[in-house]
Amino acid sequence: MKYAQVIVDNRASVLDRPFTYKVGPLFKDILKEGMRVIVPFGNGNKPIKGFVIRIQDDFKCNYKLKEIIDILDDKPLISKELIQLGLWIKDEYLSPYLDAFQPILPPGDYKEINTFVELPKKEIITLKLDNDEKKIIDYLSLNSPILLSKLKEDLKISNINPILNKLEYEGIIEINIDIKTTITKKTEKWAKLNPNYTINEVLEIVGNRARKQIEIVNYLNINGESQCTRLIEKLNTSLSTLRALEKRNVVEIYDREVKREAVKREIPYYGKYTLTDEQYRAFASILKKRQGGGSCVCEKHNKFLIHGITGSGKTEIYLQLVEEMLKKDKDTIILVPEISLTPQTIDRFMGRFGEKVAVIHSKLSPGERFDQWRSIKTGKVKLVVGARSAIFAPFKNLGLIIIDEEHENTYKSSQNPKYDTIDVAEKRCELENSILVLGTATPSIETYYKAQKGEYELLELKQRANKQELPEVILVDMRDELNSGNKSIFSRALYNEIKANLENKKQTILFLNRRGFSTFVSCRNCGYVVKCKYCDISMTYHRNIDKLRCHYCGETKDTPNVCPSCGSKYIKYFGIGTEQVEESTKELFPEANVVRMDSDTTSEKGSYEDILEEMKMGKIDILIGTQMISKGLDFPNVTLVGVIAADTTLNLPDFRSPEKAFQLVTQVAGRAGRGDVLGKVVLQTYNPEHYSIEYARLQDYNSFYKTEVMLRKEFLYPPFINIISILVYGEDIYNVRDVIGKCFDIIKKESSFITNFNKYVIGPNPAPLEKIKNNYRWQIILKIEDNHMEYMKDIIKRVCILNEYNLKIDNVKFSIDINPLTIL
Repeated sequence: MKYAQVIVDNRASVLDRPFTYKVGPLFKDILKEGMRVIVPFGNGNKPIKGFVIRIQDDFKCNYKLKEIIDILDDKPLISKELIQLGLWIKDEYLSPYLDAFQPILPPGDYKEINTFVELPKKEIITLKLDNDEKKIIDYLSLNSPILLSKLKEDLKISNINPILNKLEYEGIIEINIDIKTTITKKTEKWAKLNPNYTINEVLEIVGNRARKQIEIVNYLNINGESQCTRLIEKLNTSLSTLRALEKRNVVEIYDREVKREAVKREIPYYGKYTLTDEQYRAFASILKKRQGGGSCVCEKHNKFLIHGITGSGKTEIYLQLVEEMLKKDKDTIILVPEISLTPQTIDRFMGRFGEKVAVIHSKLSPGERFDQWRSIKTGKVKLVVGARSAIFAPFKNLGLIIIDEEHENTYKSSQNPKYDTIDVAEKRCELENSILVLGTATPSIETYYKAQKGEYELLELKQRANKQELPEVILVDMRDELNSGNKSIFSRALYNEIKANLENKKQTILFLNRRGFSTFVSCRNCGYVVKCKYCDISMTYHRNIDKLRCHYCGETKDTPNVCPSCGSKYIKYFGIGTEQVEESTKELFPEANVVRMDSDTTSEKGSYEDILEEMKMGKIDILIGTQMISKGLDFPNVTLVGVIAADTTLNLPDFRSPEKAFQLVTQVAGRAGRGDVLGKVVLQTYNPEHYSIEYARLQDYNSFYKTEVMLRKEFLYPPFINIISILVYGEDIYNVRDVIGKCFDIIKKESSFITNFNKYVIGPNPAPLEKIKNNYRWQIILKIEDNHMEYMKDIIKRVCILNEYNLKIDNVKFSIDINPLTIL
């Protein structure tokens, strides 16, 4: 007898564990790990979906085991290695089983189980029935077959399951399971002539009078099979005419699968470039290490960090590494940080490798996403380009994972499971004996620290691929501008440079990491700030809709004409956003074609790609945008970048703020001068003396790293310590505060192994964003050394997840984040 460990499709926390089922003789040679099954569950033995994570030959227990009812798949959906990865994610990030496996399984809950009750024989039943049984039989005689849920809803018989089980046992009724598919292959109707007839035989069957039918027959005879819709349009005929030929058995109409293409535009071939000496050394180092390691790849020999300045040609190295993988018949995953980076990356990889490329990102429809997943699963493609979730692509022979712009926040999931893509990639490479390559101009402090320790092999690119110098950076102190009477968004230096750039027919990018028209609306008389009633966060004014909008919950409201607090008329906009920059730019440079690109202007599918195409063709003179234009874009005619407010992110209450400021400024500055003309960057700031701004101006990552890592060590932050964030939230602030206080007391008591516990904890305190979507948020930040992490995770699991201390947590929720990228 075989036994299967099954994760059932039920999100109750008490059921978050594998359940053991017997594998009957019918399935013992069919069932494999990674398949979905139907199992009886609970007292009523309700059939529900399950997912097999392990099969074993023996199992010791003192109770009777239930048996698997059915198998949903003819082959495993995911490999044993991906199952191991899912189990690792569950333990590493304190995630429920279902959440841990959700990103690994096929996209969408595309198979829905329906239970039907049927009365197979409607003749008179001679057995003696009680009232409830008779009620069920009478109902089924009129409505058989019927959904079980519908039968229960209509009859409202309490405890109906035992009655139905008895009737099924006696053979009076049948209970069947049906699988309804909601995401399927897309098909089209096609027509062709019946190959069993000659053309003369067909025309003889049709006869001389059916003129339209003869047209269809002749068309199919000349052109072969044809898509029905196109055939009907071309011949100006109808489906009924085509069906008439089908009835005569001279034409066959059939379904043909249509692949839902993720990229619908034509992509030209992207030529191969000869690597520079620097590029080749990095390329050869990765392959040489792999070859030298043979089949046993030690940790130091399969992880690489390419630290290359902006424009140093990291992408061409990636492309040629993929080419080497293809020669060995190995698969590759290419990750980019967000949808805004994918179009240009897709163009390069599809332009080089064509139909061997699949694409996965959040803007795909469920059907498109499913087709891409299936292409990977069936081996029709050899590489995938995508955002974070592409790390789980179901390749069978994975040789290489590349993570471009590895420093980006979007590689950390904000939803359960709250995984870090780089950590997941490291684990997957370990499980599948693959190479991991990270690339960026501005490595995260944690990654560069690992490289300094030798956990990654550091490969540096210090020159641009086109041999061009880095852009000249002009630092402007906006306090001096204000003191000299310039109250404009633009410093005089930036205005003059934009004007000169337009005269020289060159393109300009203006960057501001804040969308909207203004940051907030405030009363100058009493200081009142308009805040969202659900989030207690200041609302942003949007000129295009003439409303205030909350960027956390989406709530909108009219802008007040008088102060709601004191009645003063002196209520106005403060701060600037991309809308205001756009408006001011158009006023100052009316002859220029100015386009804004942020999440407000690129919400429609394809709008982002359209703007990039116009920029590429030189139709846009000045492009204004937020973070989505700060990296990855390569336009040779962009010779000027203006950073409107370089220190925006410095004001956030987060220990990573200086790092994010340095990265943003460095990356956006790197968009300038990627062609033959030396670029310029105008950096506007109110805080020019801050070390992150100064080192960004100098494009000096090493000096920034040395300063930042010293501060991190002094104040005990990553990479010298781990951080665990425990967030408790709910609509009753007193309840939230009470629960988190009790959790803190228990965690402190259980953490006796940590000397001087108070040194390693912040809180419990209100979270920096104290109220979002009507939920009050309180937070505990724990700083944990590596050797204590497993102990602490076990404590948090018992206290906050399993609730072993029986706290009253019905009206609150927990959000636990291991090594969060932000503590906001």
